[in-house]
Amino acid sequence: MSPAVRIEDGQLVIVGGEEVLTGRHRSQLAYWGFAADQSPDRLVARPVDVHGTLDKVLAYFGKHGIAHEVADEVAESRATLGSLRTELRDAVSKGARFKDGTLSAADPAAFLSFVAECIPRKLKEHQLKAALHLLAVTNGANFSVPGSGKTTVVLAVYAWLRSLGEVDALFVVGPPACFGPWRAEFEAVLGKAPKVAMLAGGDVDDRQSNYAVARSDMCDLYVTSFQTLQRDWDRVRSLFSGARFFLVVDEAHYIKQLGGVWASAVLAVTQEAARRCVLTGTPFPRTYSDAFNLFDVLWPRSTPLPQAERIKIEYLASKQRDEEAIIILSSTIGPLFYRVRKSELHLAKQEFHPPIIAEMGAHEKRIHDAILDRVRELSMDDYMRDIDLLMRLRRGRMMRLRQTVSYAKLLGTAVLDYNESLTEGDLSLADVIRHYDELETPGKVIALLAFLEELRSQGERKVVVWSNFVGTLKAIRRHLEARGFGVGLIYGETPTETTSVNDERTREEIIASFIDPGSGLDILIANPAACAESISLHKTCSHAVYYDLSYNCAQYLQSLDRIHRVGGSENKIAHYHFLQYNATVDQDILANVQAKARRMSAIIDQDYPVYSLDMFAVDDELEAYARLFR
Repeated sequence: MSPAVRIEDGQLVIVGGEEVLTGRHRSQLAYWGFAADQSPDRLVARPVDVHGTLDKVLAYFGKHGIAHEVADEVAESRATLGSLRTELRDAVSKGARFKDGTLSAADPAAFLSFVAECIPRKLKEHQLKAALHLLAVTNGANFSVPGSGKTTVVLAVYAWLRSLGEVDALFVVGPPACFGPWRAEFEAVLGKAPKVAMLAGGDVDDRQSNYAVARSDMCDLYVTSFQTLQRDWDRVRSLFSGARFFLVVDEAHYIKQLGGVWASAVLAVTQEAARRCVLTGTPFPRTYSDAFNLFDVLWPRSTPLPQAERIKIEYLASKQRDEEAIIILSSTIGPLFYRVRKSELHLAKQEFHPPIIAEMGAHEKRIHDAILDRVRELSMDDYMRDIDLLMRLRRGRMMRLRQTVSYAKLLGTAVLDYNESLTEGDLSLADVIRHYDELETPGKVIALLAFLEELRSQGERKVVVWSNFVGTLKAIRRHLEARGFGVGLIYGETPTETTSVNDERTREEIIASFIDPGSGLDILIANPAACAESISLHKTCSHAVYYDLSYNCAQYLQSLDRIHRVGGSENKIAHYHFLQYNATVDQDILANVQAKARRMSAIIDQDYPVYSLDMFAVDDELEAYARLFR
């Protein structure tokens, strides 16, 4: 009996052929993952790449003259896969020809006419190129730097495809911070307010009712979070099956983790989309494999990165043979993504002003000096600690030092995994910390108020103030409001699903008011962790004040881009100001993040920029501790 090859529930199954498949044949099949299941004449494999393994099996049978049968579903699947592979090869070819300038200009001409006549926003040259590339490859990625206008590109392509009847609606999945910008940009780019379905947070019944909609009643724009998609992926897939959706994964680095629940949710729905696009300025956060999921989303059934190529790339990267890895990436995924570098945006320069040195108040200085002395004293006994405890203590002490230059009252709050007392034996100091607000105004607040008044006298009213501590943000707001400033406050980590919609509306209302020249809300106080991506402040704001900093370079770089972006910063200098206390950790942090930012600029402008999104924030704190207390 000849062996029969089947596909069952994503598994490869070989049934029969017990007499034909000798020991050496079974050994080869075992190498590909086949094992006996239920009986010796039923071999089952669960490969990552089903069709890749299937190709090997059938080629092997052919080479060794093993007569075999192929089940109908296998033949149909292979035929479909062949068509998809042809489509992918065509996309890769077109993408490569577009990038080297040899793609025919016949097709783009109609799109360019459409953009000129029907899109209210005038696209920049680099945005038009990115849009033409996306049309050429059908399903593509845009890895351009933050602030380059990736949303504008997608909206222009969406409008064109909808005019051709190829898509019905736009479906965006991303962090909640992107919801407002997509709504606002839809209207700004296309000239009309979209009909929007918010598929995140809120009332579950209301949300789920949006999945059951007639084609004639569909919205223009659907937005959801990764958290919600994780729960509702089956409903989203059902929604996709009833219409032609253009799926966009925004801030796509959030799904980099292979096997992660967010990535799995996106991959579960992507096959049903008519068109697909992924957007991120950070495609390779830590390693080349971080991009694997992105291209599986774009080409879910005919990946441009087969398993063998992935293994090679990971191996070469582990051996630091990056040039060889990049050769593989360039031929496989290189044609499928477009990347605009910061230098290509032609923005006005960024002006980094010398630090504004504030003088500590008497109580503030007493607290700072006492904490610093205590840390120095404790560090002398560190050699007696075990390594894990030592790392926790040093991180906790660095956090305390950062708090002393931000807002002294923070020292009365708990620090995760750190319970070492830095005021032990000095009850009066602990009392000063507890009642600090009743004793004085922080020196940085006094300097900030004076600086904002100076800017206001020069006609510069809109300013964003960054701090990394929620307690500091709230304290700054109290003092500014007491002086008559109109203030908005945004803080917190990415919201949970149950609060994302309400919180998002609140944030978007604040941001909309802040960028409105006549709103009276002139000062935005924000935490980089909550407001450093997907937010544009550049149209009315050219000044940013860093009340304090962390060692997280990624958040620092993202915060810089909030006021330095396409569509407002071409002829307007962005100004950055830094409040500091002299002879404190302030100087070390600023020097550290600025040095890393300079190194990062060279890396980010590469086609395959591998770097850490966290920019080694934890390690840098430990390195800083070693510098300061060796």
